[in-house]
Amino acid sequence: MNKIRTLCAALALMATAAGLSGCAVETPAPPPTNVFVDSAFKPASVNIDPQEALALSPAMQRFAETEMASEIRNKGLRDGLIDALYTRGRLQLDYDAEATRTAAEAFDARRGNCMSLVLMTAAFARHFNMPVRFNSVFLEESWTRSNNIFFVAGHVNISLARPLTVGRSTVFGDPELMTIDFLPPDQVRGHRGRVIDESTILAMFLNNRAAEALTVGKVDDAYWWARAAIKTDSRWLSAYNTLAVLYRRKGLMDRAESTLRLVLEREPLNTQAMSNLILVLSDTGRGKEAEGYANQLAQIQPIPPYKFFDEGLAAMKAGEFAAARQLFRKEVARAAYVPEFHFWLGLANYGMGDVSGARGEIAKALENSATVKDREMYGAKLAWLNEMREHARDQQRQRTPLMRNGAGS
Repeated sequence: MNKIRTLCAALALMATAAGLSGCAVETPAPPPTNVFVDSAFKPASVNIDPQEALALSPAMQRFAETEMASEIRNKGLRDGLIDALYTRGRLQLDYDAEATRTAAEAFDARRGNCMSLVLMTAAFARHFNMPVRFNSVFLEESWTRSNNIFFVAGHVNISLARPLTVGRSTVFGDPELMTIDFLPPDQVRGHRGRVIDESTILAMFLNNRAAEALTVGKVDDAYWWARAAIKTDSRWLSAYNTLAVLYRRKGLMDRAESTLRLVLEREPLNTQAMSNLILVLSDTGRGKEAEGYANQLAQIQPIPPYKFFDEGLAAMKAGEFAAARQLFRKEVARAAYVPEFHFWLGLANYGMGDVSGARGEIAKALENSATVKDREMYGAKLAWLNEMREHARDQQRQRTPLMRNGAGS
């Protein structure tokens, strides 16, 4: 199978997943769900049904009964399903992190982020009664920012069981699980993971939707998505953090604070909840308490996300391209997956007259782009630089004979 090279994003709005529990440790009760203030938000403008995430559409069912059934007859259940979905020439799926789609939406659009592709794979597997296992993989924490909102991305993948025939029975066993991951093998090899419930993967999906709604200013819709995430799996603390951000946006500071403190009771070193609590405390005039948390946060996270990038932007505005280049290089060194870091490093190179360096960095921005919109934008910038390079070469070729003629006259 040709694996799709993608970044699998399970967005957590200013939040992080709960850590692994050790053996022989009693599992704590889930956080309370009496944290909602429905009256403060307008009804959702869209239907919110967690089960839609894994629902098989009529178009998917037709695909399963035709193209997929043909592959399964030739290659067996699991291998046939995988090849029908991800072999070139079939669906021709494209990675697009701009929105988290349901299984059906990803199938119709022929694109989706890793969460969407995992859901789509699971929906087809369930159609054929194939057991699936959802996995949360622990990778280095990765940050992105959109409309002044920070996001930290997690990683999920899916494992499919291979059927074994024993007499007249079909057995699905753990030793025969095959894991499908949409990251290059070198990025996930050796990383630890844990099995998560279907309720958790659905809560992740719903929280993604909440974060995406907030990004485009749909605060009320975001609330109902986050609420549904908590109702689906109250253990998924990222949704509580999202809820707190929404309460702050609505001016419900007491609710925002109590929700964030609930997260910190569970995860005292949760940097995202701590960051948001600092903002709430500052908003309510408790500067000294906010400073205490800020000092604690500085010990845990001495260099905040985007610090060097923002300083680089300031240097660019001042025309200090050399200083900006150094700052952007620092940000790229710790977060090479963020395309805008490479893009601005390319602009700094261009400002210093290094066109080749600019091309190289914008090519990296294109390579790391996670949305169709970004790929189109960076692709256009790279094409323009390539055109400029060819124009410069043409001018050089035109000048060279003249110089030779002058030397021989």
